[in-house]
Amino acid sequence: MAQGAAVPSGSAAGAGVQGGPSGVDLARVALRAAKEAARARGDAAQQKKQARRGGLRSGARADGRDPMALGAAINRLITERGWETPAAVGGVMGRWPQIVGGDVAGHCVPERYDEEERVLMVRCDSTAWATNLRLLAPTLVARLNEDLGHGAVRAIKVQGPGGPVRRYGPLRAPGSRGPGDTYG
Repeated sequence: MAQGAAVPSGSAAGAGVQGGPSGVDLARVALRAAKEAARARGDAAQQKKQARRGGLRSGARADGRDPMALGAAINRLITERGWETPAAVGGVMGRWPQIVGGDVAGHCVPERYDEEERVLMVRCDSTAWATNLRLLAPTLVARLNEDLGHGAVRAIKVQGPGGPVRRYGPLRAPGSRGPGDTYG
């Protein structure tokens, strides 16, 4: 054999001319080379398409730079910043009459939500309504947690009506705290 090439005894090349590979072997090698070249061209074209999609131009398909609806942008901002619970509680404050009923909502108003302690502060316009709401608090906490998710509100802190604003007048000494300041 020429050039030290070994040809298996049962192959088609061994049966033909002994100087080199036969036509069938050459065809197989050429076919394999053509397939690899086509695959390389296809990969290059695919990479070119991907570079175009993520490149500087915007095309007919959706892109990260395309404008989005206001609601979707706000929802994305809320989830990115971790504001889900405070936003949900804010929604509850807006829907307070539907949650507690019109009668209770007419006399009790949610003021603020403490996110760390998960306590909702509610102000009532009279001590009678404050007492009534304290009795309803466990039921309201359960209803709010159904709406917001388990553990969003641990307790409701009910506050009665605020005292009157003390103003300075002709019969009040500057720095006094009213009629109770003489009793310690």
